[in-house]
Amino acid sequence: MVIGSKLINTKNSLHSLDISQKEIHAVIIGDEILSGKREDKHLKHLSKTLKNYGLWLSKVDYIPDDSEVIRKTIREKIGSIVFCFGGIGATPDDCTRHAAALAHENSIIQNSEATLLIENQFGKDAYPKRILMANLPDKAELIPNVINNIPGFFVNHHHFMPGFPEMAWPMIDWVINTRYKTLINLRDFEDQSIWLDDLSESLLIDIMNDIKNKNNEIKIYSLPKLKPNKTLELGITGAPKNVNKAMKDLRSQLKKSKFNWREN
Repeated sequence: MVIGSKLINTKNSLHSLDISQKEIHAVIIGDEILSGKREDKHLKHLSKTLKNYGLWLSKVDYIPDDSEVIRKTIREKIGSIVFCFGGIGATPDDCTRHAAALAHENSIIQNSEATLLIENQFGKDAYPKRILMANLPDKAELIPNVINNIPGFFVNHHHFMPGFPEMAWPMIDWVINTRYKTLINLRDFEDQSIWLDDLSESLLIDIMNDIKNKNNEIKIYSLPKLKPNKTLELGITGAPKNVNKAMKDLRSQLKKSKFNWREN
């Protein structure tokens, strides 16, 4: 992959754990999100994007702009595929780059490829501050930024992107298509649901427990909605074969209980 005038090595740093077995986690960083000054948009977009590729998110962490908290959170996710948003700028509260280096037991160096991109983008105005964004963990590789060429980066299976959605979201697609193409639509997963109107969850608990007890391989969920009308989405996730079997059983039990439903 060529970014600017440099060739970027996009080979996976694969470990003994099969990447198809790795969970996908998100880390969303920012005091402004935790305080309510800004609303997070990354989680919804990441979840939808992963679903479009036949993938899904296992966990998300919202954490502050605190180097030690970030280091600890990233360190705990060694072994998972991580999409991390925020804190890779040059201001004092941007401490993700250093925390990522500590989490991976790497030193911070001035990345020559990132330096060239920043110099090409800003010329003499790259110094003395913007160039600080080229200080990355040793052996980090770059994620292209189609907006202003200041790259994100990855270390092993941990991917670090800006907090700005317009910059970060194209990076998500790049990461998936460049690093995890073999995972696209690989996982055997399906989500089927139906809708029930004007019905309380409590009336469905016994049916849901029975479906779950007879189908250990699936997850069953209910998502009530009160406005504008009282409705409830009742669904099952898992491998397609297991989901089809459980949904057939669910519809049968709902019919016996004389509950009406609408197909999703």
